[in-house]
Amino acid sequence: MTDEIKTQEAPAAETVSQDEMEQVVSLKKGDTVKGTIVKIEDNQAFVSLGYKYDGVIPLRELSAVYVENAADAVQVGQEVEAKVLSIDDEKERLVLSKRLADSARAWDDLQGKFERGEVFEVTVADVVKGGLVVDVGVRGFIPASMVERRYVEDFSGYKGKKLRVKIRELDRSANKVILSQKDVLDQEYEELKERVMSSLEPGQVIEGTVQRLTPFGAFVDIGGVDGLVHVSEMAWHHVVHPADVVSEGQKVKVKVLKVDPSIGKISLSIKATLPGPWETAADKFHAGDIVTGTVKRLVSFGAFVELAPGVEGLVHISQIAHRHIGTPHEVLKEGQEVKVKILDFNPAEKRASLSIKEAEEAPPRSERGQRQKEELPQPEGMSFTLGEKFGDQLSKLK
Repeated sequence: MTDEIKTQEAPAAETVSQDEMEQVVSLKKGDTVKGTIVKIEDNQAFVSLGYKYDGVIPLRELSAVYVENAADAVQVGQEVEAKVLSIDDEKERLVLSKRLADSARAWDDLQGKFERGEVFEVTVADVVKGGLVVDVGVRGFIPASMVERRYVEDFSGYKGKKLRVKIRELDRSANKVILSQKDVLDQEYEELKERVMSSLEPGQVIEGTVQRLTPFGAFVDIGGVDGLVHVSEMAWHHVVHPADVVSEGQKVKVKVLKVDPSIGKISLSIKATLPGPWETAADKFHAGDIVTGTVKRLVSFGAFVELAPGVEGLVHISQIAHRHIGTPHEVLKEGQEVKVKILDFNPAEKRASLSIKEAEEAPPRSERGQRQKEELPQPEGMSFTLGEKFGDQLSKLK
């Protein structure tokens, strides 16, 4: 009985051994194999392939880009493809390369994406001088100028960040892959801009956010699209620089002045949403008031005096001084502060008549007479000195 059992068991053991041998994968150098990550160390990862022993992927062969730790490239349980670099059954050493397997598969995939103009997602692996490095099966590079639509000074926070990109340049022979997120953002911005512009009409008042300032104006975001508020449209008074009126990030109301889809330009105004200076001045100035103003312009027939920002009145030449003057330049200069009396104030017509001489006390009559006498021209040929007229008499007295 015992012998029968032994006789039956022996073939069974031999059959199992044969099955196991048939399940062992046959490998040779250069093969591409599939396996599962079963263990990770700092500088390598172990892969179960169904071979007699596990294969190892050194750190440098894990990724097309530099990684500091094997765990940055793969995870336990992850299925991977790898190329066999070397086999040493005596030492049970099987060296694999995930990088080479990824690269061989990646070029065909990238070529397809390039031809289709496809947008796809990548993760920034490293920040280097001049741009960002990503792993797309091969080393991909995003130049600094192609990361955002705006200028970025510091890219240190981009490592590990996901970006949506398109392939700008592809050269397999030079192992060169140039990517751009800016192209994706520009295309989306133009599509959005077209939609927004079609919904805008001149005269429309909307809320926006100041995005950036320039010496000539402020760009305001109105629903994801920027419109320009020229410096002349910032306020009713003269503005030297937009920063004197608004700041980046500030919410503002703007009025649409013009929409030009042919050049993609939206002109906006902040001052058009504010009460005009003549409107606010209506309750502030009245006929008969004596106020202080600033001489803004001198013309042959008088002087324009600013009473408040954007509110100017005319002082006719006859109302500048109590004496006769030939030109306003004789007694006034631009930028000079003067007291004026308001003779007439008409906000509806944006007009004011002013007088400087009525805001001053008239000089005494004797002083006026003396001034007029000094101003009278001497008859031609009547000009002489005391010495010429009384010279002889003076000599006799001496």
